[in-house]
Amino acid sequence: MAPPPPSSATVTQPVIDSAGSASAPPMEDIHTQPLPVVAEHLPWRHTFISLKVPNFRIFAMGHFVAVIALWMQRIAQDWLVLQLSGSVTAVGITVALQFLPSLLFGPWGGMVADRFAKRRILILCQSLAAVLAATLAVLALTGTIEVWHVYVIALVLGLVTVLDQPARQVFVHELVGPKYLRNAISVNSTTFQLGGLIGPALAGLLLTAVGAGWAFAANAAACCSTVAMLLVLRKDKLFVSAPAPKSKGMLRAGLRYALGKPTIFWPWLMAGFIAVFAMSLPVLLAAFADNVFAVGAGGYGLLNALVALGALAGAVASTRRRRLRLRSVVFCAGMYGAMLCLASLAPSMAWFGAAIVLSGFWCLMFLTGSNQLVQVSSNMGIRGRVMSLYIMVLIGGQALGGPMLGWIAEHADPHAALLVSGGAPALAALTVSVLLARKAALTLRVDLKDRRRPLQIVDRTAAA
Repeated sequence: MAPPPPSSATVTQPVIDSAGSASAPPMEDIHTQPLPVVAEHLPWRHTFISLKVPNFRIFAMGHFVAVIALWMQRIAQDWLVLQLSGSVTAVGITVALQFLPSLLFGPWGGMVADRFAKRRILILCQSLAAVLAATLAVLALTGTIEVWHVYVIALVLGLVTVLDQPARQVFVHELVGPKYLRNAISVNSTTFQLGGLIGPALAGLLLTAVGAGWAFAANAAACCSTVAMLLVLRKDKLFVSAPAPKSKGMLRAGLRYALGKPTIFWPWLMAGFIAVFAMSLPVLLAAFADNVFAVGAGGYGLLNALVALGALAGAVASTRRRRLRLRSVVFCAGMYGAMLCLASLAPSMAWFGAAIVLSGFWCLMFLTGSNQLVQVSSNMGIRGRVMSLYIMVLIGGQALGGPMLGWIAEHADPHAALLVSGGAPALAALTVSVLLARKAALTLRVDLKDRRRPLQIVDRTAAA
């Protein structure tokens, strides 16, 4: 198998501090990957340059099909629970059960990803996901499905996700190596959002025409295709890193590492606010589709597709990002919250749809930026544990936020729930921005004469 390039293991690399500037790393951190900074505009032909790698190209094609089917299952599952129970809170409980295992057991999944072959873990997880989707399909198509069936399967699928997600995040590095890692993460996000654009639309059509069962069946078939894709990858072309040896205190070491690096800790904190308050948007969209706009299953699929449309634009924009800084990641989180607040005040479905397109854009700008910053700032030997902590916050937070927002939407008002959903991360981003600016001695300079950059963040000492 091809080893990683020597530069990823033998050269002392710069560490990016909270202000986004490079400094010499401590001795125990010499394996940290550098944070690529592109000084010039990238040619458009390089927007998806990571697809030049054959293994990643195969993976991306299979991933695209799987994502479409996954979105179909998500939309069908939420709408089915809403129709069976008549309760938005029940939809939130379904989301919570699916994400609760990541909140409880996420770090152990990262430890497994660091110690064992990521490709084998993914094959096992996708095989189990196929069985679960097929079970849902049989129950729905035979008309015997009940809400508790969906609850149980959502919980078991959450346990599978505990192993799948950290292994999938680290496996991207094994597919493309360090050179194309940032681009590959953005390509994955683009694929996911393009699937999110197509999947909800197809789910809306299927729900209206033949019911939820066929959406579950499609996801089962897609999981099988993902397993086939993983089996045909060329193992000799993978950038496989040596598995971390078993040792005492592996989880504590990963936690200390994450807490000690600003480019991991602050994105991790912002991901927590986004996850708890703003990542359960489908729950709120179900409430708006059913109770506010009365547009049914087709309208629910359309609203999710509009979010995905904005997110697709954000994913493509992230591949063109010239600089990746901590402050830009925090800014994107704040803009996502602000757009959700704007949507909560929309007087009609047209204005609501426009606002959630913008929210989808800023959400993906945050998610890709924070993912890239966390991955590239962590050593390969500990990256599985670091990413599992990040995923634990990002996914596990939805286990808390889903029922909470569903309850607010049902017992108060969907508009109030959406205002809370956006307001909390927007305030958190503002607070973190002030803290980082004070720590790095940064200040905001306003120069209305400069039409290109009327607002600039500058070093306070240098400005003085």
